[in-house]
Amino acid sequence: MKILAISGSAREASTNTALLQTMKNLAPSGVEVSVFHNLNVLPVFSPDAEGEKTPVAVREFMEAISATDGIIISSPEYIRAIPGGLKNAIDWIVSRYEIIDKPIVLVHASHRGDDMLTSLRLVLSTVSNNFLEHLFLRIPLIDKSPEEIMEFLRLPERESQIRSFLLNFAAAVHQSSEGVPNE
Repeated sequence: MKILAISGSAREASTNTALLQTMKNLAPSGVEVSVFHNLNVLPVFSPDAEGEKTPVAVREFMEAISATDGIIISSPEYIRAIPGGLKNAIDWIVSRYEIIDKPIVLVHASHRGDDMLTSLRLVLSTVSNNFLEHLFLRIPLIDKSPEEIMEFLRLPERESQIRSFLLNFAAAVHQSSEGVPNE
């Protein structure tokens, strides 16, 4: 099973990317998690640049989505909203087929950001028939250094929480591939 984990942050020392990298390292047997944290390489969306004119970076991003069985998104909140880079990526996806039935879940690396999460849930439930809102993981990492984040995420209770989330998501992805509705 292949899972694409998308970080909504372009920041080098992003807490969201750190959480996704940890998830990659803790993935259960048979689950491969790859982390995409380069939304800043996608050009600004324009309907005039679709079809044969689709930029290479966007085509590669779509190929990564197409080749995956499920998607995890972790994003910061910028001014109570979805960060521009993530919204831009979603704009590229919205008129394409790759995302429509993909199981998608959210994880969040902060104790705040509920306005962004509400908006992102609405957007994702619009672009995918398989947004799994009931599966959600929140681990507060804000204001921690990269070293503190790694130490915090290595705590047994955090590793257990992440592994459990990944197992639940893998089960939902498996059900989805068999045509069983997810709840």
